[in-house]
Amino acid sequence: MALIKFPTKTVNSDAVNPYVNSIFDNLFNDSFITDRLVTRVPAVNISETQEAFKIELAAPGLQKSDFKINVDKNLITISVEKKEEHSVEEKLYSKREFSYNSFTRSFSLPETVNYNSIDAGYEEGVLTVSVGKKEDAIVAKRLIEVK
Repeated sequence: MALIKFPTKTVNSDAVNPYVNSIFDNLFNDSFITDRLVTRVPAVNISETQEAFKIELAAPGLQKSDFKINVDKNLITISVEKKEEHSVEEKLYSKREFSYNSFTRSFSLPETVNYNSIDAGYEEGVLTVSVGKKEDAIVAKRLIEVK
């Protein structure tokens, strides 16, 4: 068996200006630009137990007061809007940096949700939202004997 490697990208394929492709590749691969172009949405784990649904959202570097959790009918929305301002003033120059951190995640809730038993906690960079189920939605376990 012979393995043949085919080139996936042609280098300097522009006959008029061979450096155009490499300049744009370098520009759009720059981390300064890509960090601002890519929206950052935190990762979410959703699990279900017999009594409740559990939503875990990875959001390090925030505080409890940064989160807003709204429940509207069958939709739960978790949002964050955080604004930071850093300023440094020295003899010959001044520097100010603004940082905005915001996101919104929404999840549909099933009909089995008990809206009175929704709790949230934030610990070690993970927001945990527990959404309880209605009593009639909790299935009782029992052992069925084979006759």
